Amino acid sequence: MEWIVVVVRLATEPSRHRVAVWRELRRAGAVQLGPGSWALPALPAFAEPVERVLELVRRGDGEVISLTARGRDEASATGLESTYTAAREAEWTEFISDCGKYLAELGKEVATEKFTLAELDEEEQSMERLRRWHRELSVRDVFPAPSAGQAHACLEECARRLEDYTDRVFRALDPS
Repeated sequence: MEWIVVVVRLATEPSRHRVAVWRELRRAGAVQLGPGSWALPALPAFAEPVERVLELVRRGDGEVISLTARGRDEASATGLESTYTAAREAEWTEFISDCGKYLAELGKEVATEKFTLAELDEEEQSMERLRRWHRELSVRDVFPAPSAGQAHACLEECARRLEDYTDRVFRALDPS
C-alpha cells in the first residue's frame, strides 16, 4: 500500500489557517504521524482532500511537502495500516453510539406518542445526517475496521425504526 504523506508548516498566528488544515485532514481521515505530518492511503478518493489541504496551506502562507511513501519494512507498513484502521474503528464506534442515541430518541417519541410532522421532519434530518456520515466513513474505511459491519446493521435498524415512526405519524394524522 502506498501512502500520501503531507508535511505542513504554518505560522501559529493567525490560528485559523492551522485549524482549517487540521479540520480538512481530519475530515479526510488522515492519521497524524507527528507534529505537522499526516498520512492517507494513496487512493483516488483522497486526491481531492489532499489538494484542498495543499491549497489551504498556500493560502495561509505556509509550507507543505506532499510525498508518496511506502513502509520501508513489513513492520512499518503494518504499523501504519493498524494506526489508520484504529482511527476508523474509533469513528465507527462513535457512529454506533450516535445510532443508539437516535434509536433512543425515536423510542421516546413513540412512547410519548409525539406523532407530528415537525418531529418527523427532525427525525428525517437526523437520519440523513447518519446516512451521510456512514457514506463518508465508508469511503475512508480502506482496511475494513472491525465495527464497520455492526455500524451498517445499526444504520439499517435506524432506517427501519424511522419507517415505523413515519407510519405512526401518518396514521395519527389521518386515523380514517
